[in-house]
Amino acid sequence: MTSDHVRTADGLLVPTGHGRTLRTPAQQVTFKVTGAHSQVASSFEVVVPPGFDVGAHVHRRSEELFYLLEGELDVLAFEPKVRTPDGWQHWESASGRRSVRATPGTVIVVPPGCPHAFANRGDKPAKMFFQASPPPDHERYFEELLALLDSGGAPDHAAVAALRARYDIEQLTPLRHDGRPAAAR
Repeated sequence: MTSDHVRTADGLLVPTGHGRTLRTPAQQVTFKVTGAHSQVASSFEVVVPPGFDVGAHVHRRSEELFYLLEGELDVLAFEPKVRTPDGWQHWESASGRRSVRATPGTVIVVPPGCPHAFANRGDKPAKMFFQASPPPDHERYFEELLALLDSGGAPDHAAVAALRARYDIEQLTPLRHDGRPAAAR
């Protein structure tokens, strides 16, 4: 138990502004509930800066829930008719669904096997509550990704790809920050 978490007889209480925070140029992730506290899901508060696009990706085992707290994000959560590798913004499902602009209060639930993505096309950061099940895969992924990105110099793309494969992430379109592919930074 850290000083950021107060365990009560009834459960876990994480006060506003508390939790362990990891920062990268692409995102800020605050761990709110980890696998040490829950057998069901890890929970995070994520700040998504302008210009960040997580890229379409899919998890075979994980289920995710996103709740937009502040700002706006373009989001996708469906299987497209055709998975094009250059970008997900123009994908369309067999039933005609397309990506949407999510505003505060929007909830996105992503079952295993469902392609999904989010991007901040605005000029202000967006903030979302993010829950991933089962724990602690996303916790470890965020920690290891930060270690790779903090190692200095250009990211080792083979190491990032291996990391994603270990944590059930199949990247379908490029992750981008400031409108550029991660490989171009």
